[in-house]
Amino acid sequence: MADPKNPYILLTPGPLSTTASVKETMLRDWCTWDDSYNHAVVEDIRRRLVDLATKHSGYTTVLMQGSGTFAVESTIGTMMPKTGGKLLVLVNGAYGARIVQIARYLGIDHAVLDFGEINRVDPSRVNEMLEQDSSITHVALVHNETTTGMLNPLAKVAEVVKNHRKTFMVDAMSSFGGMPMDLGELGIDFLVSSANKCIQGVPGFGFVICKKERLISCENNARSLSLDLYDQWKTMETQGGKWRFTSPTHVVRAFQQAMNELDAEGGVIARFNRYYNNQRILVEGMEKLGFRPLLAKEFHSPIITSFYNPFEPNYSFAEFYSRLKRKGFVVYPGKVSVADCFRIGTIGDVEQEDIKQLLVAIEENMFWR
Repeated sequence: MADPKNPYILLTPGPLSTTASVKETMLRDWCTWDDSYNHAVVEDIRRRLVDLATKHSGYTTVLMQGSGTFAVESTIGTMMPKTGGKLLVLVNGAYGARIVQIARYLGIDHAVLDFGEINRVDPSRVNEMLEQDSSITHVALVHNETTTGMLNPLAKVAEVVKNHRKTFMVDAMSSFGGMPMDLGELGIDFLVSSANKCIQGVPGFGFVICKKERLISCENNARSLSLDLYDQWKTMETQGGKWRFTSPTHVVRAFQQAMNELDAEGGVIARFNRYYNNQRILVEGMEKLGFRPLLAKEFHSPIITSFYNPFEPNYSFAEFYSRLKRKGFVVYPGKVSVADCFRIGTIGDVEQEDIKQLLVAIEENMFWR
């Protein structure tokens, strides 16, 4: 259950509802230069993230200040060579489009394969693109596109990319820690996620789990001082977890506590099962109330689900949102250009009973009927 001291449960893809114990860890101040922080907290997190990501050797972790987008931009701006590289971006939502925007801002040569907002990334089309354009050196995919809740076929795309011997970057912002995956098995070179997603920490930093040899080859590639992923890693690696610039100490300590709670829950598989059941109960209940999901069920993720807004003259999402918020639930507006919809997240410190109570609140507040 969510913290009873909070006025509402966040049913979003992050920031999300966190436990009271995660929040309580931020009540103590930490010194960025002290070994009890750098060694005991930062290095512990870096090691455990790699252990969470893969059973294979050769991977490392870099923590990067800022939102998840900062970490994505840091990765793209560092992994892409200044000359001779070309990035293929697979787009089916706002976050794939954001990677394209980052490439444009940084002056990186890139190609776009756009599948539309309500279609999955098609591995066969990726294969065709890589066969046609031999200048492509890197491929970027958003695993769970929270624009709609679309879950892209990560394993099949990874197989295509690795068959073509390209560097593979995955934006797993909203899936890592909540869905089982092994980076080594999949052949992922760079995976990006954020503290305030499935590991259930609070906003303030992102992290990149990557093949160490790939990262080492990126020295001097960075287009930004503060977002130089290689230099951030080298400093942490050689100075016992030290950040180059001011560390978000309270957020980092909260993240360590969140990782402890992930372990106590039973790890990623247990958390996935909870999220999966939350989403299943949500969809079944919403359909009984007359709401229709935007995506076909085989495209759903356990992270967030889009529903069509009721096509009723008296319906207003703003009014619907306000009524649910007064009942203790915050849902998300839609972000799809081709459909009028809203979204409900099923991750964070949220249990099945919370979803059932949400459904009761929705039924009681269908004012347009």
